[in-house]
Amino acid sequence: MKRSLLILISVLFLSAIEMNAQEKTFYDFTVKSIDGKDISLSTFEGKKILVVNTASKCGNTPQYKDLEELFEEYGDNGFTIIGFPANNFGRQEPGTNEEIKEFCEVNYGVTFPMMAKISVKGDDMHPLYQWLTSKSENGVMDSEVTWNFQKYMIDEQGHLVGYVNPRENPKSDKIIDWIKE
Repeated sequence: MKRSLLILISVLFLSAIEMNAQEKTFYDFTVKSIDGKDISLSTFEGKKILVVNTASKCGNTPQYKDLEELFEEYGDNGFTIIGFPANNFGRQEPGTNEEIKEFCEVNYGVTFPMMAKISVKGDDMHPLYQWLTSKSENGVMDSEVTWNFQKYMIDEQGHLVGYVNPRENPKSDKIIDWIKE
């Protein structure tokens, strides 16, 4: 009897953890904008969101151009891009938030939302990226940020639906088809 009760309690506990992970959404997080203001991600509720960890001194940095073009083309149609500068790979984002903002605006005309520099892996990983990369938190999948410009796709309800590898162009069929669904 005790063993059956213990098994039942364990199953209920694990089910509660899984349900909690599935209930937590992208909208439950607050981040800092590149200008230092608190931004509740619930501000973007109802939109498809492409979350991208960026860097200014990377072989993938020219993707800023394609990201901006994607944002200009679909930004008025329930879609947005949110950039998160990170210095986790080859120290390719050494600048301050002010320097990153200026770099993005001057070199690529970036108008999509850019957030403050964060860590996307390691012991100091930002809680949003913990959610993006851990099935126990997002209820969908485990993943690992492998380099700058990895792209995570969030649906209109704030659920993670997939990701695209860093080298894949932001204007790939996979991303365009997802935006148009």
